[in-house]
Amino acid sequence: MQPTILLIEDEQSIADVVIYNLQKEGFNVHWECEGRSGLQRAQSLLPDLVILDLMLPGIDGLQICRLLKADPKTKIVPVMMLTARGAETDEIVGFNMGADDYVTKPFRVQPLIHRIKALLRRAETAEAGKMILSLHGVEIDRTNHSVKFNDIELEMTPTEFRMLWTMMSQPGRPFSRNELMETSRGEDANSLERTIDVHVRALRKKLGDTPDLIETVRGVGYRFLRK
Repeated sequence: MQPTILLIEDEQSIADVVIYNLQKEGFNVHWECEGRSGLQRAQSLLPDLVILDLMLPGIDGLQICRLLKADPKTKIVPVMMLTARGAETDEIVGFNMGADDYVTKPFRVQPLIHRIKALLRRAETAEAGKMILSLHGVEIDRTNHSVKFNDIELEMTPTEFRMLWTMMSQPGRPFSRNELMETSRGEDANSLERTIDVHVRALRKKLGDTPDLIETVRGVGYRFLRK
C-alpha cells in the first residue's frame, strides 16, 4: 500500500515542491492550507504521516500537533514539523508538543525525503511490534495467526486475516477497496476489487451478532468501528 501523507502548509510554492516530490516517490499526498481544515482532515483521514507548518491561518501548527497527540485516534500518527522557525527554543517547544521530527526552511528536497522515509519506517517498526490487537471483543494474534471473538476462536482465511488486521490496526480509518485489495495480495494475487466486498461479507458473517463492527464508508470502502 502507498503510505498516505497529509501536508498542512499555507505557502503554495512550498506545497507544490513537496507534493511533486512525494508523489514522484510513490506517496499518496493530501494537502490542506489552513490550520482548522488541516486538523479536521488529519482526524478523518488518519494518514501515515502529517507534515505540518507552524505558522498557519486558523490554528497554528503547535496547537494542531498538541491536539493530534492528545487524541487516542491520532496520537500514533507521526508528525514532522516543517517550518521557518529555526531557533533552538522553537525546536525544543516543537518536540515538547509531540513532534516526531523538526525540519527548518529552506530545506533540501532529498534529505527531506530521506527523513520522511525514516519516520515512516520507525512507525512501521513500532506497529510491527504489536502482535496482538484487541477491540470490541475481537482479538487478533499475528504470532499465532488466530482470531477470537468473545473468547471463541474463529476460522479465518489468510485474506480475511490480513484484511481484519489492517482495519483493526487503525480503527476508525476508512480503507479503500484498492488498499484492502493490496493487503490481501499473497493468497490470491489476481484478486479483483469487487472480491473485497465478498471477503467483508464473510468477515461480518463470522462476527455473528455484531457484524456492524466493520462499517461501510459510502464512496470510500470499509473501516473497523472505533467506538
